[in-house]
Amino acid sequence: MSFVDWLQHDTAGLLTLAAVSVAVLLLLIIKLRLEPFIALIVVGVAVALVAGLPVTKLVGTPIKSADSLLETGFGSILGHIAPIIGLGTVLGAIMERSGGADVLTTRLLKLFGPKGAPLAMGLTGLILGIPVFFDIGIFVLAPLVYVAAKRGGRSLVLYALPMLAGLSMTHAFLPPHPGPVAAAGLLGVDMGWIIIMGLLCGIPAWLVSGVWWGSFAGKRIQVAVPEEYVPELPDGGPSTASDPDGQAGGGGTATATAVRTRPPSVGLIGAIIVVPLVLILGATVGTIALAEGSEFRSVLLFLGTPAIALTIAVLLAMYLLGIRRGMTVVELGRITGESLKPIGMILLVVGAGSFFGAVLRATGVGDALAGSMTAIGLPVIVSAYLVSAALRLAQGSATVAIVTTAGIIGPTVASGGFSQAQVALIVVAVSAGSIIASHVNDGGFWIVSKYFNMSVKDTLKTWTVLETILSVVGFAMAGLVWLVV
Repeated sequence: MSFVDWLQHDTAGLLTLAAVSVAVLLLLIIKLRLEPFIALIVVGVAVALVAGLPVTKLVGTPIKSADSLLETGFGSILGHIAPIIGLGTVLGAIMERSGGADVLTTRLLKLFGPKGAPLAMGLTGLILGIPVFFDIGIFVLAPLVYVAAKRGGRSLVLYALPMLAGLSMTHAFLPPHPGPVAAAGLLGVDMGWIIIMGLLCGIPAWLVSGVWWGSFAGKRIQVAVPEEYVPELPDGGPSTASDPDGQAGGGGTATATAVRTRPPSVGLIGAIIVVPLVLILGATVGTIALAEGSEFRSVLLFLGTPAIALTIAVLLAMYLLGIRRGMTVVELGRITGESLKPIGMILLVVGAGSFFGAVLRATGVGDALAGSMTAIGLPVIVSAYLVSAALRLAQGSATVAIVTTAGIIGPTVASGGFSQAQVALIVVAVSAGSIIASHVNDGGFWIVSKYFNMSVKDTLKTWTVLETILSVVGFAMAGLVWLVV
């Protein structure tokens, strides 16, 4: 058997090809600083050619390319996640611009009092983190954390870590965030199950990493509130949230300012956040509890389709938080357009990762990996976590870790006969691995360091440990639930 034949057909050869492909991918991203979506395409094409896939299967022909791996790899996942991520982004932007974060934080701070302020900040991050991306959540909530810390007279760490844990947990484990949505699409699991298992595993992880570790670290690591970042506040609580670079969270227009002077109620903010989650969960319950062909079941399935549920929530937010409170349609259009700009790269990375996974399946690499994991006796949920964690540690991007891991374990999951609940737990494991030990190769590390006045050493001692605890506890919960589902 020649080396090429061994590489293309033997299990050991296919595993070698897989290992080399991941190593090359990391080299391109880490050393050569190539954009991850380009690196994924390059490595995917290279693996396909080395594995001997026909060119027509890989890229199609000038006449017909719709069935090619390149197009189906991208299209199969983007059709699923693009509307969800886009609508979720718009929902978060409208809620942020309406002053909802200020209202939520102020109410929770009043409810819990000075001693409970760290927990109040944690709950703010947890609730607001559902519709708002992680970095946007930091930009919006950082000034409110400064205020709470200034009034409490204690370390900024004590107030920042619970909030960061809330934002990170929802970003890692719950839709409409890119990671869990992408993993759900790649592994074929209902979004309702992702919500159930994400909450079941994520909330205990948030309590341990944010509340317990935040309290422990906050009493031992002293970080002063940066004076220049504390906004002037009325006696009633936080007003317009502005980020440390001086950019107004509300957009700066006269109407946006007027809207913030009449902030929405906490109940309204909570209701808009809950609407899509309830609709999606309703569809999942309806699928299990109601007979096929039932008219009520069809209604639940329609309303609970993630794209439909989020569209309903966005329309409610546009009217209740925008138009009804003085915002014009033109302003809503501008907010929508601005909010959607950052998600382009996310979608490209997810699409390229899906293509890479499709190549691994087509070449037989995925089946070889599945067979090897079975032979070793390592449960797929453990393999998923370890692979995702290794990729995260090596290159820093949670999204790249998730889509690459899903491509690698996809054949094992597809052939394993797992229930929807079990696949959702595998998604949780992948997501948990993708956030472990955030360090200097992760953009989030530097955002946290900058916004919360911490040195690299202090950021490693606080944020990096927080992410590791969140990851390990989230995975441990997934493992415990796995034993009973």
